[in-house]
Amino acid sequence: MTPSLRAAGSSWAAATPHTLATDAAAVAFEQGGTAVDAALAAAVTLAVVYPHMCGVGGDLFALVRHTDGAVIALNASGRAPMGADPDALRERHGLTVPAYGPAPVTVPGAVSGWRLLHDQGGRLPWADAFGAAIAYAHDGVSVSGSLARTLASDPERLAADPGLAGVFFRDGSPLNHNDQVRQPALGTTLQAIASYGPAALYDGDVGGRFAAGLAAGGVPITINDLRSHTADLGAPLNTRYRDLDVQVCPPNSQGIVLLEILALIERLGLDPDPLGPDAGMLARVFRAAARDRDLHLADAVAMRIHPASLLDDGHLASLADEVRGLDTGGTGPGATSGTGDTIALVTADASGMAVSLIQSLYHGFGAGILEPATGIVAQNRGACFTLDPAHANTLAPGKRPAHTLMPVMVHRGGELEAVAGSMGGSAQPQINAINLLRCLDLGMEPEQAIAAPRWLVGGMDPEAGDPFVDAEASVPIGTQDSLRRSGFDVRLLPDWSEDLGHSHIIRAGAGGLTAGSDPRADSAAAAG
Repeated sequence: MTPSLRAAGSSWAAATPHTLATDAAAVAFEQGGTAVDAALAAAVTLAVVYPHMCGVGGDLFALVRHTDGAVIALNASGRAPMGADPDALRERHGLTVPAYGPAPVTVPGAVSGWRLLHDQGGRLPWADAFGAAIAYAHDGVSVSGSLARTLASDPERLAADPGLAGVFFRDGSPLNHNDQVRQPALGTTLQAIASYGPAALYDGDVGGRFAAGLAAGGVPITINDLRSHTADLGAPLNTRYRDLDVQVCPPNSQGIVLLEILALIERLGLDPDPLGPDAGMLARVFRAAARDRDLHLADAVAMRIHPASLLDDGHLASLADEVRGLDTGGTGPGATSGTGDTIALVTADASGMAVSLIQSLYHGFGAGILEPATGIVAQNRGACFTLDPAHANTLAPGKRPAHTLMPVMVHRGGELEAVAGSMGGSAQPQINAINLLRCLDLGMEPEQAIAAPRWLVGGMDPEAGDPFVDAEASVPIGTQDSLRRSGFDVRLLPDWSEDLGHSHIIRAGAGGLTAGSDPRADSAAAAG
């Protein structure tokens, strides 16, 4: 397939951050598969071709739209191991879970999510989704631009892990863009999952070797933690924005932040153009909603406020007052921060079925640990916990952390309007809001909305100091001035910087399906 950031068709569409994953989705469609089959094939392929961002050792959330219009939210996020010791970590690290090493590793959920996804309407055999990924793992694949940048960003730390050094380094140096990388242990792991299903990881030989390898490095995950893992299906959260119904996954996903943002834009009567006259106020909305997340978001069973109450009129009125006279002080405890290393992908077909899927290791190569016997990179999602015992998101054994992953769907009059998703860590609500405003309010085509100059509020880390905005260089001077007048320092980055996330959208309409993908990644869209 010739890579393209735009594709339109009447039968199916897909967009992912890597050309080979989009190829895998297209093949699934061409073999008679559904949007579920295409999403699964792309997700498994990305576990090999984007190994710094996602994989067997990570987590997954998805929204699946069935042909009857029903939307299902899928939560395949893992929990802290039962051997986690918050007191010992607090004594050693204060209130912040370390980002790397054994401490932030949580139980991987993505593979259980793959199975639940397949059960939601897959037509092709389960094992078919794994063929391309297994071949790329064993035979090799070219190092993508994104992977090369991650390896070059912190080579000493990454090379200190024997598993990562053995796969992604040559003679002590990180692989370069277009070098070949082979991951034979991961290929064998994927073959076992293809043959035996998720049980290979959660109650089988793969899981036993993974747990044993992690234990040797001080990670307290055991085979019993893997056996106890469950993924969940449920109803999405929904809010009305103008004449649109916007749906996200409920907590522990941060999707509710997007719903707050859209509700505040409408309540405050803001111009929806992110580069327009109200850019500064829009930045204040982003920051207020993020601070609200950092105060309240946690494992659903631990939250002290019902998610629906965050969208009630009184709470939104309070947030609107905050935006009008914003206190730009630090966030509350338990804040998630960082751009994140994550993939989002979207698929849809003419039957009305659609998938928005996001899977992640959190930071680049997660905890910085590749278990050599299985080739699995361990995620560091536990870094999203706080060690503050007074916060709902405090680390505890068997608990899910507050989570950045948030797939998105939009309906108009009960009909599918858009399927969206974005990489971007704690900024995912901002990126999705910007893209949806451009597509649905300003009438831009998906690829135009995604490629347009982007800015994000970056000052959401309690230790980041003064609030700031990261903006691509082509953001107009007038927009930059509006952001500064609202109290934000503006830091300029190159256009199409991966530091501002990458995202994908499919629009549905009478003319068929139009997919757009992000030039900030190694992306491609396809349609038929």
